[in-house]
Amino acid sequence: MSDCGNEESAMTVHDVSLNEPVGDRVAKTTCYMCACRCGINVHLRAGADGHEKIRYIEGNRDHPVNRGVLCAKGSAGIMQHYSPARLRAPLLRTGPRGSGEMKEISWDEALELAVSWMKPLRETDPKKLAFFTGRDQSQSLTAWWAQQFGTPNYAAHGGFCSVNMAAAGIYTIGGAFWEFGSPDWQRTKLFVIFGVAEDHDSNPIKMGLSALKARGARIVSVNPVRTGYSAIADDWFGIRPGTDGLLILSLVHELLRRRAVDLDSIT
Repeated sequence: MSDCGNEESAMTVHDVSLNEPVGDRVAKTTCYMCACRCGINVHLRAGADGHEKIRYIEGNRDHPVNRGVLCAKGSAGIMQHYSPARLRAPLLRTGPRGSGEMKEISWDEALELAVSWMKPLRETDPKKLAFFTGRDQSQSLTAWWAQQFGTPNYAAHGGFCSVNMAAAGIYTIGGAFWEFGSPDWQRTKLFVIFGVAEDHDSNPIKMGLSALKARGARIVSVNPVRTGYSAIADDWFGIRPGTDGLLILSLVHELLRRRAVDLDSIT
C-alpha cells in the first residue's frame, strides 16, 4: 500500500474568490412587490450600451423592518424590469373582447384615443367615469386625478388591501403597519390579528410573531380558516366570512356599555 500522504499531489490548486462583486454599485431602496416594504440592496452594473442594469436583489440587513430577510417574490422583483411579458407600448384591442387580439400603438395615438372617450364625459357628466387602478406607484395620484376630472367613482388596489389597515393603525396607535412603521413587537402583550391575508410571505409579520411567541405574549386570531398565522395563535375565532365588521362593532358596543373605554385618552 502506498502512503498517499507522502505522495506529491498532481492537483493544481486555483484561488477561487467567493466575494466577487455582483455589480458596479449598490442602490438601497425598498421592495414594492407587496405591502411589507422590506429594505433591499439592488446591485447594478453598466451594460454594453452604457445604461445600468439590475443584476441582483438582496435584503438589506441594516433595514429595521426585515433586517435582511427577503422572500422569493421580492427577489423576483428584477422581472418587473426584464420580463419578456412586460408591456413595451400601449396596446389597442383589434378583435372581440376577451380574444387577446392586440396591436401596439404609439403613446400619441393612445392619448388621443383616451381623450376622445373621456372628453365628452367631462363636458357632460364626469361622474359617469369610474375606474380602478392596480398596485403600482400611480395609485398615489388616483384620488387627485379623479377629483380634477370630477368623479368620485374611483378605487385602487390598496383600498381593498393595505390602505384600510394603514388608516386603522394611524387612527388607533398613531402609525400605520409595514410601510410607515410596525407594531411594538418588544413590548406587546396581546396581539390581535383580524382576517390577515396570506397571499405573500409577510416576512416582518413572521419575524414579529416569532418574537411574540418567544416572549410568551398572547396572540388572538380572527379568521374563517385556521391556517398560516392563525395556526400558531393562542386563541382562534373562526367567524363566518364577511362578519368581521359585525364582530368589531359588537366589541366596541360592549366596551362602551361597560364604560371600559378611557375616553379622556382618545378625545
